[in-house]
Amino acid sequence: IAMNALYRPGPMDYIPEFIARKHGKTPIVYDIPVMEKYLKDTYGVTVYQEQVMLLSRLLANFTRGESDTLRKAMGKKLIEKMNHLKGKFLEGGQANGHDPKVLEKIWADWEKFASYAFNKSHATCYSWVAFQTAYLKANYPAEYMAAVLSRNRSDINKLSTFMDECKAMKIQVKGPDINESVNDFGVNSNGDIRFGLAAIKGVGDNVVAAILAVRKEGGPFKDPYDFAERVPGQYVNRRTLESLVLAGAFDCFPEIKREDYFEKNNRDESFSELLLRYGQLFQQAQQDRTASLFGDMDQELNTAGRPPVRSASPWVDAVKLEKERELVGMFLSAHPLDTYYMELNYGMNTIKERLEAPIEEGRELTFGGMVTRFESRAARNGGNFGIMAVEDYSGSCEVRLFGKKYIEFANYGKPGTPVAITVRGARRFNGDLDWEVVRMNLLDELKGKLIKGVTLTLAADEIKPTLGAVLQEHISSGDGRGGGHLAVKIFDQESNRTIRMESAYRIPMDKPLVNSLNSMDVQFTFDRY
Repeated sequence: IAMNALYRPGPMDYIPEFIARKHGKTPIVYDIPVMEKYLKDTYGVTVYQEQVMLLSRLLANFTRGESDTLRKAMGKKLIEKMNHLKGKFLEGGQANGHDPKVLEKIWADWEKFASYAFNKSHATCYSWVAFQTAYLKANYPAEYMAAVLSRNRSDINKLSTFMDECKAMKIQVKGPDINESVNDFGVNSNGDIRFGLAAIKGVGDNVVAAILAVRKEGGPFKDPYDFAERVPGQYVNRRTLESLVLAGAFDCFPEIKREDYFEKNNRDESFSELLLRYGQLFQQAQQDRTASLFGDMDQELNTAGRPPVRSASPWVDAVKLEKERELVGMFLSAHPLDTYYMELNYGMNTIKERLEAPIEEGRELTFGGMVTRFESRAARNGGNFGIMAVEDYSGSCEVRLFGKKYIEFANYGKPGTPVAITVRGARRFNGDLDWEVVRMNLLDELKGKLIKGVTLTLAADEIKPTLGAVLQEHISSGDGRGGGHLAVKIFDQESNRTIRMESAYRIPMDKPLVNSLNSMDVQFTFDRY
């Protein structure tokens, strides 16, 4: 509870002292011995607003109303009111025989932290919630994170942050699935999190409710035909069905690919149109059969009208992924930059690092990503300048191209182009520091040329045979010529020495290696050229 109250601007300065006193490393002292009455539980450190109120009454004879006014004045930084109360505090404290210098010191301490100070009742409630959420995260990690994702599903930036947290917790977040997804994010039988069906644009809550009701009654859908036969036609139109398909919800039926649903026959009808029409006819036939004297007629007579699937030319991954993002707001089954995963994450700065880096004159940074937008605008002094939006795994940013840079690099602005951009801190015409584009390359030109090796850092007692086997497996997966060097730094605590060894074999610098090292909690760094 105390740490919850202390962990905020102002009070945060007292955390080291609080910890040292709690563990007996620093003696517990009170500015005035009588203050122990209210500060004993917090080791002599004023932590809560209630303590300020109680101490003002104890030391300077404030009334209950005056002590509450003090709390409000400090919290809202009401200078005139605080000056008035300070005089009263010093006067009352001296009347009680306390040293005016000590009283000044106490008041200064209160002023320093009181504007952000927490009252104990609030800190208790927040701490109780923290314990509950910590318990859920520790014991029901997938369910907890599914709830967190559902709570933030409308904020793509937060969603991406929490999906990264899932990745760190080794929880897979998979796309929507017609047989596993629920309305919001949910957990399947394997402990993976599934995107909710309601997160797909064009699929309303009433549609999801109908799908889930049918699935609950009759079990998982066997194939797209089964879906069309069972889900009432008034809930699923062509747009809804195609949104489900493009978002990957029908990928659990591998015999029919996403692109097949859009392949036209000789009569210019797509499979999705034929499937919906078939479902409506099937359901009508079922109703007619129910009302008929011959209601026990073989159901196979109805399913005989299932439309055939025309195999379509495979879509390139970029097209498939862009359609996913249009409907769900992000890439799910893969990322169009996966080919350059190592270069973007370990061979250069990420966009997030570029956004957080302080701009220093002459400093250079290189980052990369996929161009998502490019605008040409008229410059004030004639000619044009360009605004290029670039996105990587960590976020997105804009760069501006002026003068010769616009002429030199504007051709890189086609959306979907993977680029690497080097910027340098420079003064603008008005004297402000900003990032200026220096170089631009296609990422393909840099593939395999940025990372020269990997260095593992291990404690001597952390070396396990399984690590050697995993590394050997990755070395064997390469051709012996590509990849990079493999070095290991071993720290021996007893001798306080570090030994560095380098393998004669080369190891592929790729995402599977990263995943393996992360899964084994091995500390590593990739060495750049």
